[in-house]
Amino acid sequence: MCLQIPGSYLAERVGGKWLFGGCILVSSVVSLLTPTAARIHISALILLRALSGLGEGVLLPSVHVLVARWSPPEYRSLIISVVYSGMDSGCVVGMILSGVICQYGFAGGWPSVFYVFGSVGCVWSTVWFLLCYNSPSTHPHISSAEREYWDRTTENTDSAVNVPVPWRHIVTSVPVWSLAIAYFVDNWGLVMIATCIPLFMYDVLGLSMLDNGVFSGIPFLVSSVCDPLSGLLVDWLRSPERLSTSFVRKIFCFTGFTVTAACFAVLSTVGCNPVVAVLALCFATSGSALSNPNVTSNVQDLAPLYASEIMGLVYSVVNLGSIIAPLTVGALTYEGSTRAEWRVVFYISVAVYATGAVVFAIFGSGNRQSWAECWTEIADDSNTYELDSTNSKQPADSAAKTTE
Repeated sequence: MCLQIPGSYLAERVGGKWLFGGCILVSSVVSLLTPTAARIHISALILLRALSGLGEGVLLPSVHVLVARWSPPEYRSLIISVVYSGMDSGCVVGMILSGVICQYGFAGGWPSVFYVFGSVGCVWSTVWFLLCYNSPSTHPHISSAEREYWDRTTENTDSAVNVPVPWRHIVTSVPVWSLAIAYFVDNWGLVMIATCIPLFMYDVLGLSMLDNGVFSGIPFLVSSVCDPLSGLLVDWLRSPERLSTSFVRKIFCFTGFTVTAACFAVLSTVGCNPVVAVLALCFATSGSALSNPNVTSNVQDLAPLYASEIMGLVYSVVNLGSIIAPLTVGALTYEGSTRAEWRVVFYISVAVYATGAVVFAIFGSGNRQSWAECWTEIADDSNTYELDSTNSKQPADSAAKTTE
């Protein structure tokens, strides 16, 4: 949370490649060291978790910098939904594989989970550093035709260009704050399903560790399939001559939040039936698949040139959901983790989703904001150019002034 806004600044200037890859590498090394730290002292474990959190503070701003430079606007919902579906796929693999490794793994069971995932992350980071590039202009093997294509279609400047950030407009923007609330709600549900619901399945439904991993992973498998399909439908609907981007974003977000809220209401009455619980969770993640591509790509609608800065601000709010959700569960279920206690947790989740649906439907927007049209001057040997948010270069008068 502390590094979201500084991370957005660094992502623009250092490049998403190094920050994103470095984030995964730091988390992987922390994972490898976690079992040892747990055996040494609880303070060592807390220190490692804090280090992992600091590393992940730059993850989302880095993603949106890369997406802005490597995705045409007309396919942005699909591309972002495909990228974010990797999170769901990771949850599926992580939950199922963690349950299997805990039960049959080496090094005493649970430590092997950290060793396996940490090793995979280190290998992945190495491949990422070798193959990824910050933007088309920095790719050494891209063809001239493809580079021209990206120059025509992308809406961001290269990291070498210092574009002034209109922080006053960003901080006072109602659509930005409505996006922050919608993102908070979306993240609340993710944290609940990924980290808190397995506790419900273990304590209330009585599932074993292995069954818990399998059942907890199924909803994310559904989401990983539905997310790209939803993104494809959204981009088709908001194409020219169909529906406006604002209307599509609002209706999908409202519908998705409403479906997920209804599923949490069902969970409050599920009793001890694991099949009904898993079905409700599958429908909940399907509802999330309707809202998530619109929430995650909305920052690109509002101001693609400042996607990382806005994402840093928004995710500072979003991370509160990652903190408040488990704290809420802990505060309400500490006495015995009973069905009655969990019913209150689910009622709160219903209220959170209902609030997010109403707020984004009223105050959200899919339109480019007026302050997002940034002009700046750059010198190029004998000529001076004005660089606008569509990345088109035009000769500029030497007296032109830089504005926000």
